Amino acid sequence: MSAATLARQAPSAGFKCTPHRQRYANLRGNGALQRAPRLLKAAGGARSRRANTCRVAAPTPQAAAGAPVIRNFDFLVLGSGIAGLSYALKVAEHGSVAVVTKAQAEEGCTQYAQGGVCAVLGKHDSVEAHVEDTMIAGDHLNSRRVVEVVCKEGPMRVMELVELGAEFTRKENGALHLTREGGHSHRRIVHAADVTGREIERALLAAAATKGNISFFEHHAAIDLVHTEVNGTKVCMGADVLDQQAMRIMRFMAPVTMLATGGAGQVYPNTTNPSVATGDGMAMAYRAKATVANMEFVQFHPTAFCASAATGKPSLGRTFLISEAVRGEGGRLYNLAGHRFMEDYDSRFDLAPRDIVARAIQDQMLSRGESHVLLDISYKPRDEILSHFPNIAAQCKSFGIDITREPIPVAPAQHYMCGGVQTGLSGETNVAGLFACGEVSCTGLHGANRLASNSLLEGLVFAERAVLPSLAHAEGMLRDAGQAMTKASQTPDFIGPRELSVPTKEWVVAKRAELTSLMWSAAGIVRRRADMKEALQQLAGMHVDVQAMWQSYGTSTELMELRNLTTVGELILMSALQRQESRGGHLVLDHPGPALGHPRTTRIGGGNLSASKPAPPQLVVGNKVPLKLSGAKKKSGGLIERARAREVALTSQKEDVE
Repeated sequence: MSAATLARQAPSAGFKCTPHRQRYANLRGNGALQRAPRLLKAAGGARSRRANTCRVAAPTPQAAAGAPVIRNFDFLVLGSGIAGLSYALKVAEHGSVAVVTKAQAEEGCTQYAQGGVCAVLGKHDSVEAHVEDTMIAGDHLNSRRVVEVVCKEGPMRVMELVELGAEFTRKENGALHLTREGGHSHRRIVHAADVTGREIERALLAAAATKGNISFFEHHAAIDLVHTEVNGTKVCMGADVLDQQAMRIMRFMAPVTMLATGGAGQVYPNTTNPSVATGDGMAMAYRAKATVANMEFVQFHPTAFCASAATGKPSLGRTFLISEAVRGEGGRLYNLAGHRFMEDYDSRFDLAPRDIVARAIQDQMLSRGESHVLLDISYKPRDEILSHFPNIAAQCKSFGIDITREPIPVAPAQHYMCGGVQTGLSGETNVAGLFACGEVSCTGLHGANRLASNSLLEGLVFAERAVLPSLAHAEGMLRDAGQAMTKASQTPDFIGPRELSVPTKEWVVAKRAELTSLMWSAAGIVRRRADMKEALQQLAGMHVDVQAMWQSYGTSTELMELRNLTTVGELILMSALQRQESRGGHLVLDHPGPALGHPRTTRIGGGNLSASKPAPPQLVVGNKVPLKLSGAKKKSGGLIERARAREVALTSQKEDVE
């Protein structure tokens, strides 16, 4: 059924106020950030004084006719993960903050982060070592300046979380327990067992509940940024938002908008990301003429749980992660023949960076015709396993797998977007008033492949660095309030809310399945230029259909997400076709190695923040054989002896850095 056939004129929507559920006020948090006088004044609109209440203005005749309900704040934060909440807590010292989030406040990528957050705290560790590990993992496409800033400022930001009330795992002597993950030369991962993200999210939400000028708007999905030009400069002044429960459009106006919407894992059929990760921030920013960069660098986590191996049934959609820390604590990868295959690919064995391990697993699966490999930590003491990985153990147990007795079936799945909305060192974009932080952004930290546990760290560091520039911009925008209010009074250029009919829902589901299948085959772990070109052409046609439906049917979360996923898919493919070399998470069989003089950054839209310098072609240190996807290179003799020697070396190294 075509989009034109399905589309109908939308009926008028009713209005209902749905308060934010009061569940965070009783969460423990010591309020380490002290309240300061408000710096800014905002024009018009009632504000909530309680963090756990979302008060919505009563509908007016104008609103009922199709114009949005307008709310004014000093700061608008889109997203409620570690990046958005860290930023909200800091700017709440200076003005009113609206935190708009598509589902419940705790439902985002942060909640599902298992491993931890990096901080150079060990006595044998150093900022310089963290910098080098990050550069190597990113295939030296990182911005060294950004990497140095994040690695240097990171420990301070992590200790702020401790002061805020985050309860991390500690040793018997009370010191923070540091674990190790792939690509790290030292133990530097601060963690809360294997539910680090959940604990950080809890602490941040508890702290936010003590702030009277932070208002949460749950089940509010951002549709598009409100933007215009002021004296020839692109300016963002807020966002149009769908209240999913009251089914009405709201326009949030603010001098400063922080994009912290997370990633886009749902563009692939298998992902560790939650259902809300549909690339909304990246797509909205692109439509607002912001620059997006390095979208080709999609990280596929090598060890996502393979449910089909446990159940015997096909499994698509979100899968849970088997943390990098499992391998950091000694987990070993085997193929189904019992061979520890990572030695055939990299001298770091199972602790190689994610892109290398993911490609090695993919190679094993393709060459052997198998759906998964095995990750085994069962040789470790039972109490040690259950103490460090209680959540992973429980999740695997629900599928009938006891990780203290048997290996875990794993396979690669989309995990993280290394590219995104391009920012400077303060989270600023090329659109004035628009900042970006966390996975939605491309700061230059990750390069071609993210080092494990650098993502939460990036959110913390850039949330802090964005505060002062945000305040400066907000003060300047007050002088242009007249133009902002004129823009605010304009009617959005999309149709009002409408629930999807059953046939339209089926059409959306079919289109999403078509999109994700296309992205996996053309822009997955291994790519070919011909496949990407063909997929881009197909996506262009899909984009036309989706846009026609969007413009004629009515605004719904399902259509909005499909619209954004289609845009993100196109951006990934366009960026991938720009990069005519293989680096990190972008492996193209037509260009199997790095290219001398290739630009460091691929950019689409908006304009450039800075000149892109050519990146030196550097192979990741430790690669042993070129990956040809024809089976791992076999070695004769001495395999067990070399494996044992390597394990002894790794054990000695671990003891040295503790």
